Parts: sequence; C-alpha cells; structure tokens
Amino acid sequence: MSGDHQTLALLLFSVFIAVTLGITTWVGRNRQGSAEEFYAGGRLFSPMENGFAIAGDYMSAASFLGISGLIALFGYDGMLYSVGFLVAWLVVLLLVAELVRNCGRFTLADVVAARMAERPVRTAVGTSSVTVSVLYLVAQMVGAGSLVALLLGGTSDTARSWTVVGVGALMVIYVSFGGMRATTWIQIVKAVLLMAGAAVLTVLVLAHFHGDVNALLHTAAERSGHGRDFLSPGLRYGESWTARFDFISLGLALVLGTAGLPHILSRFYTVPTARAARRSVVWSIGLIGSFYLMTIVLGFGAAALVGSADVRASNASGNTAVPLLALVLGGGEGSTGGTVLFAVVAAVAFATILAVVAGITLASSASVAHDLYATFRRPGAEQRSEVAVARVAAVGVGVVAIALGLLAQDLNVAFLVGLAFAVAASANLPALLYSLFWRSFTTRGAVWAVYGGLVPAVLLVLLSPVVSGGPASLFPGVDFQLFPLENPGLVSIPAGFLAGWIGTVTSSGPPDEARHAETEVRSLTGAGAA
Repeated sequence: MSGDHQTLALLLFSVFIAVTLGITTWVGRNRQGSAEEFYAGGRLFSPMENGFAIAGDYMSAASFLGISGLIALFGYDGMLYSVGFLVAWLVVLLLVAELVRNCGRFTLADVVAARMAERPVRTAVGTSSVTVSVLYLVAQMVGAGSLVALLLGGTSDTARSWTVVGVGALMVIYVSFGGMRATTWIQIVKAVLLMAGAAVLTVLVLAHFHGDVNALLHTAAERSGHGRDFLSPGLRYGESWTARFDFISLGLALVLGTAGLPHILSRFYTVPTARAARRSVVWSIGLIGSFYLMTIVLGFGAAALVGSADVRASNASGNTAVPLLALVLGGGEGSTGGTVLFAVVAAVAFATILAVVAGITLASSASVAHDLYATFRRPGAEQRSEVAVARVAAVGVGVVAIALGLLAQDLNVAFLVGLAFAVAASANLPALLYSLFWRSFTTRGAVWAVYGGLVPAVLLVLLSPVVSGGPASLFPGVDFQLFPLENPGLVSIPAGFLAGWIGTVTSSGPPDEARHAETEVRSLTGAGAA
C-alpha cells in the first residue's frame, strides 16, 4: 500500500487509541475499586447503552473481516456464519438473558453454582470460561495482524507480530485501569463507528450496481471463478460427507455457542434489572441483525468488485476483503478517495478489534479472580484483593492470547471464532441450561457437564485438520490428525449434555430441592437478585 494509505490509516488508528485511552483514564480516575464497579460498571447502564455495548462486544473482527472474507471466497456457504451468528441471539433472548441477570452477580459460574457445592463448580466453569475467552481472543489478534500486514504491503512479518503484541498490551491497559465501565463506553463508541462504516460501504456497493442486487450477485459469481456454483450450497461444505458433517457441526456451534460466551453473559449484569437485560437484548438484536445483513452485501461486493482471486492473493483466508473493497469503492489504488476510504475502514476494523479484546479480557480475568481465586481465598478477605487479582489475571490472559495469536496468524478469524463457539456450546451451555431448568441437577452433574464438553472439544480440535495433517494446518509439517472434522461441535456438544445427565443420575446425594426452589423464584421474579 502507498505511503498515503499508511500515514492516514495510522493517524486514524492513533486517534481512536488516544480516545479510548482517554476514556479509560477518565473512568479510572473516578473508580471506587469495588468488585461491583470493576465487574459490572456499578450496574448503572441503560438498556439502550447496554444494547449498543453488547452489539459492540459481539460484532468482532470475525464479523467484519472474517465473514465478509468467507463470503467473498465461498459465496453461499460463507453466509452460514452471518445467519448462525444472528439466529443465536434468539436462544439468548428466549432462554437465558433474563434468568442469568436474576441468578448471577458477575460471572457465568454465579448462575451454575447458585444451588451447588461452590468450589468444584466454580473451578470447572471458571476454567471453561477462560478457555473460551482465550480462543476468542486469538481470533481478534489474528485479525489485527492481517489488517496491519495489508496496510504495510504484506511484506513485514515482524510488523504483523508486533501488532499482535501491541493489541495485547492495549487490552491489558483498558481492563486493568478502566474495568467494566471503561470497557462498556469503548464498546459503545466502537459499535457506532462500525455500524456507520458498514452502512457507508453497503450503500456504496449497492449504488455501484444501481440498487440491482441481482446484478451484484451475477457479477460476484462471474468474478469468483466458480460461476453459478458460487451462489449455491456446497462450494466449501459440499465436496464430501466429511465437509457436510462439518457444516452441521459449525451450524450447531454458532447457534448454541452465543448463550455460553462469558463476555456476552457478563454484559447482562451491567443493567439494574432483568427487564432492562431483556430490553438490552432487543436493542442488540436490532443492531446485530442490521449489521449481518450488511456483511452479506460486503462479501458479495468484494467478490464482484475486487475478485475472489485478488482477495485470496492478499490474504489466503480472506481476512482483508473489506479493506480491499473500500479501496476499490473509493476510486482504486492511488486515488484520494480510495486512500481515505481504505484508511477509515482499516481504522474501524482496528477499533473493532481493540474494543472486543477489552471485553473478552475483562470476562476472562473476572473468571480467574471471582471464580478460581475467590473459591480458595480465606474467608473474610477483602473484595479489593479479588479485584487486584483480576487486574493481574488480565496480564496473564493477554500473554497467552498473544502467544497463540502469533501461532495462528494464517487462519480465518471467523473460523477461529467458530471454534470458540463450539467450546462454549459444549462446556458452558449444558451446565447453564441444566442448572436453570432441571430440578434434579446436582453438583456432580454440573462438573461432569463442563468437563464432559470442554475436554472432548479441546481434544478434538487438537486432533483435527486445523492443527496438523494439511498444508493450511497450524503445524503443516507433522500429522497426528485423528478427527476428520474441523469444528468439534457435532460430537462435543451432545457429549457435554450427556455427561451432565450421567453425572446427575449417578450422584450419590439427592439434589438440594430447597435451594432449587429459591433459585427458581429468583430467576423468574428477580426477588433477591443482586
């Protein structure tokens, strides 16, 4: 890319970073230091504010860069991600949003442990939450690396690696100094920027084809190199039975995974009541639905105007399709309009990444401090010590995410998020749903549900083509692949539910009926909720 692109984009990057650091400093100066302030922002946000923040948390680099890239490369099959990510919110709205807000205080483990023996359940759910968060963080790191590699002409692996390290450092600063309140305002700013940027690009794509969607699709099919197959199912997931099962596995993971994502569930604690939590989800569904419709236009627009071959040449996984589309829409390489639009889109994408990593890091550090550390600390210890541990945990999570992000730089970000969704749906969702709706659920059932989904999910990913056995694997030079599917959800999600059922029916002690009744009343009415 030309020097103009680099200078303008880096300037816009710097402006956003300065604004977000200013928000963090302002909030940090006024913080009280309590656990409620750090984890839940004092529960002071309105449904609209929280709805924008949830949308900001959810519309990640996978959404903006990864999904559009997959549609640009694989057409119809890439749209599965847009549909799956959106449909998942109906599960959240109908099954968990209001109940989670009433039952918990700060984390997912609060809900599951409400009527169980706390230590084993919190340890299991905390471990699972950190695993999901780290997987999700890796996707954002890879998106940041791809973006800067494109900006610098794709020649500097060193710059790409340092970008990953820089994003990791910034997310630690946001969380450590600002807590939930700063993170929420960063999410709101980012959601507005992202919606505006996507809307502008969508209007420009449709205007280019004079509002004729049919012409857009036919041009995309022609320039994809696949003809009409580009607009039909099967280009990515129809070559074999293995690919078709992978399609089902991914669909299950996307639709069920959102309800088990720690950083999404923790957002429900930032509003004062369960009704406000439900209204937050309604706001977020409106924003997210609009956004995913726009990603479909952007993906086909990139195929039509940039060409699938050029997208793949820039980044084999398609992560740079949207910035390349912006360049073409603005007038092409070397034009002022192209330079400005490319820089703006790159800056919005970078803002997206920074905001999402802040939310995920906060959720994972909360799991470490509130679920793992607090379970073993001595009785009577101050909550301030827990908040201090959360800040230290943010550093540890950041280091792990940076290391894995450097390792997985060549994978598609939407695909990586699909793995995080699979682990969330396998480990967190069974324990959450059983604890909310099954009267006979026991402590053993909860622990078995979490580990019975988490261990198979992680193990199957390690033994899948993602890690070894193929030219696009993390370790292409070795082959210890035993599991044929890229996404483990088809096996690991039923395994989590089955393990929870077996653990419950084989429990020696009876379930605590009184605590279940208390939890049920609180979840449905909000009586006694934090």
